[in-house]
Amino acid sequence: MDAEETAWEQRSVVRLVPSVRPRKLAKVPFVELADGRLQGVVSSGSDIERVYVSSIGAGTHELSCSTNNNRPCGGLYGAACKHIRLLADEAVVQYGLDRVARYLRVEVPEGGDLMAHLNGHVEQTPAAVVFSRFLRHLAYLEVPGSTDPLPELHWFPATGAAAR
Repeated sequence: MDAEETAWEQRSVVRLVPSVRPRKLAKVPFVELADGRLQGVVSSGSDIERVYVSSIGAGTHELSCSTNNNRPCGGLYGAACKHIRLLADEAVVQYGLDRVARYLRVEVPEGGDLMAHLNGHVEQTPAAVVFSRFLRHLAYLEVPGSTDPLPELHWFPATGAAAR
């Protein structure tokens, strides 16, 4: 380990990783690589009031898609539904193909299609945790602009110390 890596591990903040390309949030408003899954919230194509919580397990490539109240997706029949495909496409826009493929532990050739290289099966996972995080992120949109610190974000530095 070099000194830079050691210094990084001793910091109490996580470095922000900028998006590879700007994303449009209408179809996939929330995407993250967390809890051993690529997971996020995908808008329904048919009902403006319905959203789906979709995920792909890292390593296992388990596929899960259900509404935010755990009703199963009608398009998830042993293969990825359109919500999971949209989630994967937006994750590649957000994080880049290399990072997403590395996280999911799959080999994808340069310029290849991520979904074509996954071989997972359907395994429903609870949607509540992911949907709850999504709602928490939405709540920050309602916070009025201010330079005052937010108590729940007190561990983030006020300066740009974590950005490089």
